[in-house]
Amino acid sequence: MNLSARSADAAQTLASRSTDDPATHLDELVSLFDFEAAAERRISHMVWEYYSGVADEITLRWNREAYDRLRLRPRVLVDVSKIDTRTRLFGQELAHPILLAPAADHRMIHPDGEAATARGAGSTNTIFVLSSFTNTCVEDVARHARAPLWFQLYVQRDREFTRDIVQRAASAGCKALCVTVDTPTFGARNRQARAKYELAPGLSRPHLPRPGKTSSATGSQVFPDWTEPALTWRDVSWLRSIVNIPVLLKGVLNPDDAERAVQEGVAGIIVSNHGARNLDTVPATADALPCVTEKVAGRIPVLVDGGIRRGTDVVKALALGASAVLIARPYLYGLAVAGERGVQRVVEILRTELEMAMGLLGRPTIKDIDRAVLWR
Repeated sequence: MNLSARSADAAQTLASRSTDDPATHLDELVSLFDFEAAAERRISHMVWEYYSGVADEITLRWNREAYDRLRLRPRVLVDVSKIDTRTRLFGQELAHPILLAPAADHRMIHPDGEAATARGAGSTNTIFVLSSFTNTCVEDVARHARAPLWFQLYVQRDREFTRDIVQRAASAGCKALCVTVDTPTFGARNRQARAKYELAPGLSRPHLPRPGKTSSATGSQVFPDWTEPALTWRDVSWLRSIVNIPVLLKGVLNPDDAERAVQEGVAGIIVSNHGARNLDTVPATADALPCVTEKVAGRIPVLVDGGIRRGTDVVKALALGASAVLIARPYLYGLAVAGERGVQRVVEILRTELEMAMGLLGRPTIKDIDRAVLWR
């Protein structure tokens, strides 16, 4: 990814300062790309490789290129003196349509981990989706949350273990359950394998079974202990029956699966290719999104993640029918650079860019953003 000399210089300057130092000048980083460069100098090589793509990283590249290909069509002489980014999702009013997607092992990049992320999200009124791969239990994260907290679930082969985690998340105040459905196993994560990623001493993943406590139903090493290759639509119905919060399916790319999700009564869909970390050469989420939203036809909310780095990307996703977007790597970069303040700054930059784009497009509210925003 090409960064300007100014961005690179700012990143290098900030990287030389201590994390969370009050003297840290976060305003020197003016884009999410700046945070990526700064974070790479702070995060260990092993951890950096873990958060990277899969196989040949073709889908990882496509995720960005798909947004770059979309052109915008502005209208002029529209009163944009008041820009309103508020939107509604599952009966809740959100300050903006930007969410923090689930991501693993926050304490591998900052000592306060998911607690710091929750505080940063709270300071910007941003929904944070806590990963099953959290290093901090959901109850502790909830104590730091000042904005809605959601929980992302990997269904386990031990259904009673899964039931306990789901009910703990709901009891802790999580407002929605995002069930990952695209990971019966994972792809060829070559960079992660070469770096020999492992948790630092003293860290754990409290919402996953301990290694070796479950056995693969197939006897194959292809399926790690924490994946469930036998997950089906029947399990989605079961999950909906044991929890009284909205259940979303995360990892839908095929419009036929989207239609089935609607028929099964799920509350929402997240169009996702797992941050390009599972199956390489699946389409970019921006390319899959319009097929899914056309099939769903407004019956349930459709969210999207993958490759979003600019406010204009957010506009394009909304124009393609998304109700909201999620980011992951960018806020992790912010967390690595300056803890909760870094998370806050990343969201603020993206929201400010969204407001700029709305003003320049002549679309003062979120509901004004539609397909006509895109140049054809």
